[in-house]
Amino acid sequence: MNRLAATETHIHGDNMPADKLNAPVRPRRLGVISTIAMLVILVLPLPAWFFPQLGRNTQVGRECVFWAMTLALLLWVRLVERRSLRSIGLRRAGWMTVLTGISAAAVMIAGMTLLYIVVLPAIGEQASAAKLSDLNALPLMLRIFIVLRASIFEELFYRGFAIERLAELTGSRGLAAFASLVAFTLAHVSYWGIGHLMIAAFGGAVLTGLYLWRRDLAANSIAHFITDAVAFLS
Repeated sequence: MNRLAATETHIHGDNMPADKLNAPVRPRRLGVISTIAMLVILVLPLPAWFFPQLGRNTQVGRECVFWAMTLALLLWVRLVERRSLRSIGLRRAGWMTVLTGISAAAVMIAGMTLLYIVVLPAIGEQASAAKLSDLNALPLMLRIFIVLRASIFEELFYRGFAIERLAELTGSRGLAAFASLVAFTLAHVSYWGIGHLMIAAFGGAVLTGLYLWRRDLAANSIAHFITDAVAFLS
């Protein structure tokens, strides 16, 4: 055991909680940096900047940018913050992970179906049929790739990272959850249009509630994947 490890053991004891051992160095400073970096990434449409044209090849390029951003976030947590991935809700999946993910997906699918069929027509709004048509025109394997990426990227950024780091920064998980939900909703509206506002808000609310309840990012990703798969792969 090196001198630093020995000192920490002497100060904190062998029974120090894992969350404390995974606590960030200079938490306030890194919390501010992390939050700013997250907001910049979420607000700026980086994939569209790199690949502004429409088409299958450019969509592949955009997806590669999304995956690169996902990897960058994981490396940031592990190498810069020097924290466990459990600090953003990534933990070993169990049967409850699968069960809660499937259950949340069922709730979202039922709610979104009601919104599409009853609520939106009643108020004279509709989701963007043109965007949906463009997406469904892509090859099946590419759509599967997009749905998989969305279920991982969006849950990592909007739920795991955003809620956890904003909660540390503000001292309020409720405020952090609300801010992440607003960001998630607006990000979808910017692409799908105002008619998609309630759809995105409802789905985001269910996923946010699931994360606050379970703090299990894998369950969120399962719910997200199943819901998007029903919408875009069927």
